[in-house]
Parts: sequence; C-alpha cells; structure tokens
Amino acid sequence: MKLKILTVTEVNNYLKKSIDNDFILNNLSVNGEISNLKYHSSGHIYFSLKDDNSKINCIMFRDNAVNLNLKLVEGMKVELKASLSVYIKEGSYQLYCKEIKKIGVGELFEKFEFLKKELKEEGIFNLEYKMNIPKYPKSIGIITSPTGAAIRDIITVIKRRNKLLDMILYPALVQGNEATKTLIEGIKYFNNKKNVDVIIIGRGGGSIEELWAFNDKELAYEIFNSSIPVVSAVGHEVDYTICDFVSDIRAATPSAAAEIVSPHLNNILENIEYIGEKLENFINVKIKNEKNKLNFLGKILQSNDPHIIINEKYNEVNELNRNLKYYLNVKLNKEKNRIEGLNNILMALNPLNTLGRGYALITDLEDNIISNVSNLKNNKNVKIRMKDGIVESEISIKE
Repeated sequence: MKLKILTVTEVNNYLKKSIDNDFILNNLSVNGEISNLKYHSSGHIYFSLKDDNSKINCIMFRDNAVNLNLKLVEGMKVELKASLSVYIKEGSYQLYCKEIKKIGVGELFEKFEFLKKELKEEGIFNLEYKMNIPKYPKSIGIITSPTGAAIRDIITVIKRRNKLLDMILYPALVQGNEATKTLIEGIKYFNNKKNVDVIIIGRGGGSIEELWAFNDKELAYEIFNSSIPVVSAVGHEVDYTICDFVSDIRAATPSAAAEIVSPHLNNILENIEYIGEKLENFINVKIKNEKNKLNFLGKILQSNDPHIIINEKYNEVNELNRNLKYYLNVKLNKEKNRIEGLNNILMALNPLNTLGRGYALITDLEDNIISNVSNLKNNKNVKIRMKDGIVESEISIKE
C-alpha cells in the first residue's frame, strides 16, 4: 500500500485537528512558572510556562486578558486553564489560556527577592553612595555581548548623538553559568585601566533565567566598589535586576543608557556658543565698567594732581605775600603818619624850639631844670642852654 505524500501544511493541519479533537488537551489545567513575559500592544499576553525540566509557549488573547484580575510578572507561579493547539504557520504547539490564577512565586524570583532584601539592608542601594554620571565624558566603557542586539543599539545611539565619543567594549557573556564571572572581570578591567569615564553594563531583554547573571551578589559588590560610575541597562523597561538597584543609575533599555551617557554634540556646540556669547557680554560689561572706573579715578587723580595742588599753593602763597605787603604798607603808612603826628606834637612842645625864639633853659650842673628863683639859692653854678649852645655861669641872687 502506497502512502500519500503530504505537504508541510497538511501535516500541521492533521496534527492540529487531532489535538483539537482531544478532550483532555482542550480542557487542561497546568501549573508552572511564568517567564519570557510580554504584554503586547494589541492586548494579547505572550509568555512561557516552565517547571524544572520543560517549558511550553503560551498565549492569552485580548478577549480573555481583559478579564484577568492580576498583573503577571516574571517568576510568578500560576495555574491556568487552557487548551493545547498547533500554530500551523510555525508548526509549533502552544497553550491558549482562558483563565490564570496565582499560586505562588517562582524559585528564582524568591532568590531574587531574598538577595534584594539582604543587599538593601546592607545599604549598598542607598542614594548617598550613588555617583553622578559625568556630563561630558570622553570615553565610554561597555560590558556586554559583542554579538547581541544591545551593543548594536548602544553604538548606533552614541554615534548618532556624538560621533566624537570613544567607546571601549569589554566582551562578556550575558547569560549562562560563566556570565557573572565575565561581567565582574569587565568592571575590574575598566577600574584598573581607568581608561573610561563611565561604564554601561547590560544586555537585551529576556526571561528571569536569561537575566539571572545580573542578580549575583559578587557582581553587586563589584559595581558598588567601582570608582567609575556604572549605568545598568539590563533587559526591557519592565525588567529589574540586582544590577539595576546597586548601579549609579538604571536605564530602562540599552538604548536609553546610551542616551544617558552621551551628551548630544549639537547641544554641546549650542551650549559652547551660548557660553561664548555670555562670556563675551560679561567681558564687554567688565571692560566698560573698568573703563568707567578708570575714567572716574582719572578725574579724581587729576583733581588731586600734585602739580595742580602745588600751583594752587603757590598761588595761595603769592596771594598771601601780596596781602602781607599790602597790609604791611598800610600798617607802615599808618604808623608813619602816627609818628609824624607825634613828631609834630613833639616839635611843637620841644623846649629847644622855644630857645630859638630868644629863650634860655637853666639847669644845675646835674641837668636838673631850675624853674624858679628858690631853686637857685642852692645852686650858684648853673648851666644856661641857648639855641646855639650851653654855657656854665655863676650867678648871684639879689635879695
């Protein structure tokens, strides 16, 4: 008997019909842990359900998702009612979820919460230890996979914003057992070399298992002790790791981290131009103020010029000299007139002038004036002063 040759589509359709007609597979209740969670803009919810050994892809369409009364998160343990079917286009089977209820938290999520609480109590998440990201870095260190989407996004954004920035990649594993070790080595490398101004550490999105390398205690300590600011860029906006909490700043995505660390070249040039104009205005105002001050001081100096002061003093001395001469002349003339007046009086009263008119002055030999006859009784010898001389004479008194 010869079997019919089937197309790929026919095989997938056959499997879908077989599964869709199975009562058990259409009425499944399945326990597991959520990973690779994605809320789509269409309203559908995509995720994987896993246990210790296996995982299966799941979808909850928008019509069922609107009735969901809980927020799904990575690591959440759930019980869901679903049907199993085949996605013909991909030839893959997945669970189509109708109801989801929470039954606990996944093991990895519990470990994450425990480590987060422990490190928070130690204080290494405190804001006081966060370093500022340099405003104008020259070189940026990047710790991530050299082949992942994250490095392409980071390079694209930085080159677009500022082509003058240097980028140094430290190639590291970003998932798997050896990933944490290489991430720690990257932090140590840049801190030893001191060849960058800021470090980006991260990768693209993924499940909690795929991001687990960034939830390591030793990596957290290495980031905390880094002397170079560290920007964490792990996963998508909804993803959080220990690395996010301990780093100096958390970026929602690798592209966002690239924007944080790279100042836009146009903004820098505009800022330089603005500062230049501001500086020029400041210098012009300063020069104007200093010139006005200099002119003012010049006027003060001019008004206090020693030559001017000396000339003024010379003028004052000359004026005083003129006044002195004037007042001396006035005083001299006054005194001269007074002396002349006194002289005229003296001349008028001078007995010698009387002698000129034929009178004589009689004195004793000691020049005492004899004004009456009684004085002659005791002086027989006298001096007689006439206008042309003095003669001594002996006189006799007639009784």
